[in-house]
Amino acid sequence: MTIYSKNQYFEAKLQLRPFNREVYEFVKKEIDKKDSVFIAKEVKLKEGIDIYLSSQKFARSLGLKIKKNFKGELKTSRSLFTVNKMTSKRVYRVTVLFRLKQ
Repeated sequence: MTIYSKNQYFEAKLQLRPFNREVYEFVKKEIDKKDSVFIAKEVKLKEGIDIYLSSQKFARSLGLKIKKNFKGELKTSRSLFTVNKMTSKRVYRVTVLFRLKQ
């Protein structure tokens, strides 16, 4: 059973293009294994699905697992989200894109 966060906080976005039931089920199963990670929201688009996750590190490792198990290309990018007021460190959000080969 996948845990969905009540708040909309997320650190990473996992994009699956195009939508594939087998890849989606694999992702859900991996998220279920990890107790500390949950889904903030899912957005279904005509070209695929976006899954917003609570952990950057997990999203990156999940991308590598998907690439290992399915044929396709993996792209990872980051964008500046904010700057921490206490430490002045930059806080990034990560986007992991998996494009399944047809």
